[in-house]
Amino acid sequence: MEKRTGQPGRNWLYVFIVFIAGIVAAMQVIKPSIAAPFLQTSLAIDLPSVGWLISVFALLGVVGGIPAGAFVSAMGDRRILLCGLSAITLAAGVGAAAPSFELLLATRIIEGMGFTLVIVAGPALITRLAPENSKSMAFGLWSCFMPTGIALSMLCGPLLPNWQAVWGTSAVTVAAALIISMIVLPPSQKGSFSWKELRADTRATFRSSGPIILAITFALYSLQFFTIFSFLPVLLTERMSVSLQTAGMLSAAATAMNILGNLTAGFLIGQGLQRWKLIAVATLVMGMCSIGILLPILPNSAVLALCMLFSAVGGLIPATLLATAPVLSSEPRLAPYTVGLVMQGSNLGQVVGPIAVGSVINAFGWSSVVGISVLAAALCVGASVLLRQVLCTK
Repeated sequence: MEKRTGQPGRNWLYVFIVFIAGIVAAMQVIKPSIAAPFLQTSLAIDLPSVGWLISVFALLGVVGGIPAGAFVSAMGDRRILLCGLSAITLAAGVGAAAPSFELLLATRIIEGMGFTLVIVAGPALITRLAPENSKSMAFGLWSCFMPTGIALSMLCGPLLPNWQAVWGTSAVTVAAALIISMIVLPPSQKGSFSWKELRADTRATFRSSGPIILAITFALYSLQFFTIFSFLPVLLTERMSVSLQTAGMLSAAATAMNILGNLTAGFLIGQGLQRWKLIAVATLVMGMCSIGILLPILPNSAVLALCMLFSAVGGLIPATLLATAPVLSSEPRLAPYTVGLVMQGSNLGQVVGPIAVGSVINAFGWSSVVGISVLAAALCVGASVLLRQVLCTK
């Protein structure tokens, strides 16, 4: 085990650097949505194709979460984080010069691989480097990396003149985080790795119902969230007749509310509120909000308010699931595998959501997306009930 610095101030600096790495990785998630008008004009693609650019980002994460957890255990958390940031930097740089949709799609797969490595290595780094008496606070901060990154992407992306600038700027940003992480973060030690151990540990993780239920719940949450937020700038542009820059700012404000939910979840769990209830109530509110957002029955101000509420309440779910992953891991040493499996569920929702939504919108219009969101909410409530049963045995 690596030696700790014993200096809380320095340890918090390490946590903050890991948080920044998560943010710049998350900024890549929906940048095709931000650049959608530019992409549709420049590459002559339709909205479902933009959905593929969003979804394919998470494709490797659907199957790569557990192997990424194994690599973290074998190669060390810092090395895997740096590998992930390097992959994103390279792919985003190549993508900025991509002359065709097909090449851009391929670079998004590599970006997604890097993203998976970063988000699985991040919790391991925080476990190792965070002050011992402040780990829950450190994980509360970490759980905010996704909404923070998406909000910044929505805020800054529309200010750039074309999609190539969006990709190029993202490459430079991730490269800066890579250099800082390389300089500041302390080394990690290598463990051992074999395919036999990977298979055995994977089987052990899947034999436990807790990690599977967490992964399913995260998949359903991601499906709900990305059903709305994958194309929120496009929705606001069409519904409110505002510019892309204004839509980006409004979308960023709505996404930032998710941070509040993430931080609130940590506080509520600390106060003893049952985790399954947090998830059930949050997903019900998200489902009801989606009806008002997607159906053309409310004024623009009400739609924006519902987007804010949808995002804020939704933030309760990922923080709760990430905090529960170590609790439901069958063995402490398998915690990275559990986190990897949970992130596979998250990525599955990210893959299915944008593709399904983009296709449905293109064929039937925004109102038809309500069915996807409501169904996901109902299934997520059911998953939370199953989670209650598992937690009762712990």
